[in-house]
Amino acid sequence: MKIPKRLIPLVEEGLIDEVLGQLMSGKEATVYVVRCGEEIRCAKVYKEAKQRSFKKAASYQEGRKVKNSRQARAMEKGSRYGRKMQEEVWQNAEVDALYRLANAGVRVPQPYICHEGVLLMDLVADTEGNPAPRLNDLELDESLALEYHGMLVNQVVRMLCAGIVHGDLSEYNILVGEDGPVIIDLPQAIDAAAHSTAAEMLERDVINLRTYFSAFAPSLNNSQFGKEIWGLYEGGLLTPEAVLTGNVVFDEHIADVGAVLMEVELAIKENEIRRMCRPGADEA
Repeated sequence: MKIPKRLIPLVEEGLIDEVLGQLMSGKEATVYVVRCGEEIRCAKVYKEAKQRSFKKAASYQEGRKVKNSRQARAMEKGSRYGRKMQEEVWQNAEVDALYRLANAGVRVPQPYICHEGVLLMDLVADTEGNPAPRLNDLELDESLALEYHGMLVNQVVRMLCAGIVHGDLSEYNILVGEDGPVIIDLPQAIDAAAHSTAAEMLERDVINLRTYFSAFAPSLNNSQFGKEIWGLYEGGLLTPEAVLTGNVVFDEHIADVGAVLMEVELAIKENEIRRMCRPGADEA
């Protein structure tokens, strides 16, 4: 096929030997199957901001910083240079997340390089070596649905242990390769410690998994894995090997407001008595 314009620099640099075809085109990028030496990989070409249809991108930028003060100021002002820097931050977020997650044992494609808005990474393949299908394209029986759900909940745990929340996880950005589900599409991934809504985003990711898999395995309908995972994380008890139940006990006791106010009033009176009994209080 004709080499797409954005891939020409990688071909000229010898990073890509042949473009075999287009794999898919989504809201953030177009992905091509390419040959690099003897290896078949994929090249993810990010779309420019004006072409992307991903909504609420700004909500994922919290906690992302650049070390260069000039770049930071330009990004704040929204200048042409600043927008270019913002695009680089957006793209590098996926590269950084992929490296961190791959090192943490999370099932994600292995990245190689990000050059001029093109991310070169492993192609996730099925048992026959063809590009793996999306989870959404498969029909599952109950047993396989429970197996895949368990695997993916564990991947969410491993991601959080590495300090990352996917932020947009669903059946549309999970591929089912030869060895099971693989998580993709991470430019909106967030730092769990730096983002104020990390808990809500993690909960949404896990609910998306529950909604999809419960159509095949109704026993998942009332599971609360998201709240359980975040509770362990906040308590410093979350590990990649954490055994989860999906059950969370909520405190349903109604607060006794009157008793609380009485305690406050008694504390105020007690403090006043102590103040009056201090030596020299009469002279003050």
